[in-house]
Parts: sequence; C-alpha cells; structure tokens
Amino acid sequence: MIRTYLWERKSWILFFTALHLLWIFVAYIDTAIPLQPILYMVFISLLFFIVFVFIRYQKETRFFKRLKEWDHNLNITGVDAPDTPFEEIVSDSLSEQANLLRKAASENRMLLEQEKDDLLSWIHEVKTPLTAMHLMIERLENQSLKAPLKYEWLRIHLLLDQQLHQKRMSFMENDLYIEKTDLETVIFQEIKTLQSWCIQKGIGFDIQLDITEVLSDAKWLSFMIRQLLTNAVKYSTTSDIIIKSDHQDHKVTLTIQDFGRGIDPKDLPRVFDKGFTSTIDHNDHASTGMGLYLTKRVSEPLLISIDVTSKRGEGTRVTLTFPQKNDFVQLTGV
Repeated sequence: MIRTYLWERKSWILFFTALHLLWIFVAYIDTAIPLQPILYMVFISLLFFIVFVFIRYQKETRFFKRLKEWDHNLNITGVDAPDTPFEEIVSDSLSEQANLLRKAASENRMLLEQEKDDLLSWIHEVKTPLTAMHLMIERLENQSLKAPLKYEWLRIHLLLDQQLHQKRMSFMENDLYIEKTDLETVIFQEIKTLQSWCIQKGIGFDIQLDITEVLSDAKWLSFMIRQLLTNAVKYSTTSDIIIKSDHQDHKVTLTIQDFGRGIDPKDLPRVFDKGFTSTIDHNDHASTGMGLYLTKRVSEPLLISIDVTSKRGEGTRVTLTFPQKNDFVQLTGV
C-alpha cells in the first residue's frame, strides 16, 4: 500500500523536491546568499516532510485499506465511516451504486424465476398434446410411416424431459427421496421408452444385473440412466449395449457399455462440460453436449460417482458407483 500511496502523491513529492533544489541552486549561484544555512534548512524541512508523509499515509490510507478488505457482497455497512470529504464522496457513490446493483440483481432474479416458471408450465402444457400424438401414432397401421413418426415423437419427448429436469435442478435437493431402488425396474422402464428407436437402429441389450437394489432417488436415477442410454443408442450402430451391475470395494456399480463411435482420448477430460460435443464428428447437429453434463449435475446430490472410459471407434463405457447407506446419513437422517 505504501508504494501505491507514494505513487499517488508523486506530484506533491516532486514539487517539494524541485522547490528545495531550486533553493539550493539559487544559493549556489548567488554569493550573497550563504549556502550552508540553506542546506541546513533543506535538511530540517526534509525531516519534517518525511514525518508529515508518514502521518498522512496512516490517516489517508485507513479508509482505502478497509475498502480493499470489503467482502464485495454489495453491502458496505462493514466499511467504517469516511474521515475526509473526498472519502465521503467515494463512500456515498459506492453506497448508491451498491443499492442500484442490489435492486437490479433482485429484479433479474425475479425475472429469471418467472421465466423458469413459465417454461416449466409450458413444458407441462406441451406434454398433453404430445401424449395425444403418441396415442394417434400407436393406432397407425402403416408401419413404414409409424416407425419414423415414433422416432421423431421420441426425440421431442426426450428433449422436453431433459429441459424439464434441467430447470428442476436448482431445487433438486428439496425433491430428493432416498430409498431402496430396484435397478431392474428402472432400467427396463427406460429401455421400453427407447424401444422404437432401438428397433429402428437394430440395437439390442445384454443385461447382467447381479445386484438389483441400490440406495438412491428413483426419479432422478431414472433421469441419469435415460441420458446415458440415449447417448449409447444415439452414437451406436447395429450392436448390443451391455448393462451390468456388480460389487466393487463394497459398493454397487452399474456399467453401461456401447460399441459405437467412442470418444477421442483428448476429449475425455471435457465430456462433463456444459455444451461440449465430441471433436470426432463436430458437425453432428444432433449432439447438444448436455447429456453427460446433466448426468454429472444430478449425480452429485445423489453421491454417485461417474467414470467414463472410451476409445475412438471402439465404444464407450460409463460406470456409476453408488454410495453406501452411511454416506446418506445426512440426507436420510437414519
């Protein structure tokens, strides 16, 4: 801070120095003025000036030191009252700006909440005609027309579902209900949802569930598995997707392995980043870069760890490791 203060007061210091040098110069060239008394006066003046600068440094920087330690929460009540008129101008200006920012932040927060509520309401409203559309598609007898319609319907359904859960994530902790969840029921339900898409692509499932019960929230776990299965089907051709559960280090693991295009090794550290799409086929407009990001977001409150391994052209394996009961003590209270 002292270096900053001296630099701020450099003009005063330069003026003081130049003035005293002028006195010495005048005494030097004018023989009528004795040089030694002038040097003595300059020396005494310099001592007083150093003491003066030290005192002013302590006084003038006190306010700015407190301001520098301000916690930046738009509340300057923790900053002590200013000592000088200029500090008072700064303090008043900061208070006014902080009030304006708090007001703007509050208004923006209300607008965002309103937009979120409107979007959630819209999604729920859209689900009604979407359900009716699905029933009409099921009544079609023309299979060559029915299959692509079901596929397009499924895409809309999955996108709406993804958007709905994404908007609910901000208050996900309030919605959690941790209980014993049957993996087989959850997985088969999600496979059934993707059935028409899998038939169209010639994709089957090899399911090996040695462990069928985990401790989790059934609704949010279903969403996670839905994102992983959607990715596996989307980026695979005719092949089987292997789903198996096991015990590792006293914890239940669920592995979903496909044999699709895979992920480039350099992309693996970024697969959970929002909006990141693979560099293998960067022009793939079907990729949104949201599936694994949302899966990761949901996994954190559920205490589920995710591991992704992949080789380009050989497929991708995603492993979910579920927590033990003791890990959920704070959430379940048991």
